[in-house]
Amino acid sequence: MRLFYAVFVPEEIAKKLAEAQKGLLGKWKPVPPHQMHLTLLFLGEVPEERLGELKGIGRDVAGSVPAFTARVRGTGHFPEAGSPRVWFAKAEGEGFLPLATRLRESLPEFDDGKAFKPHITLARKKGPAPRVAPVVFDLEFPVRTLTLVRSRLTPRGPHYERIATFPLKGA
Repeated sequence: MRLFYAVFVPEEIAKKLAEAQKGLLGKWKPVPPHQMHLTLLFLGEVPEERLGELKGIGRDVAGSVPAFTARVRGTGHFPEAGSPRVWFAKAEGEGFLPLATRLRESLPEFDDGKAFKPHITLARKKGPAPRVAPVVFDLEFPVRTLTLVRSRLTPRGPHYERIATFPLKGA
């Protein structure tokens, strides 16, 4: 099973982010609004036998971090210099780093060592495309849950299935 932990973007916020996608030129592939999320830890291929353990870790980590407010203020690219592969919305929120850190500590074999940068992918480049001009947002949404997600790759793009959702502390 190809899995990751994430926070999903509420529908009303995803619709506002999708408005910015209308200006994409070239071979950018936009992320559908219903799939917009912030990845906290990507696990990749994991044996199904570990699902119970991963659910327990998700429940424990979520229960240790208080619910919080996320803010989305602007956009950026990965990589920052040169030809970008990803266009994203920058996310802020006091709970994102504790969630990501505790997941990495609980599952060190999946920690890739890269610095955690909270973001919501808006589009991926699939061929020649210009760098997207900066977009400024003034959006906020409550973060009340952590989700364990299964990703199935298809010719039309990934399909996400929410395996389990865990409430944050006080949510």
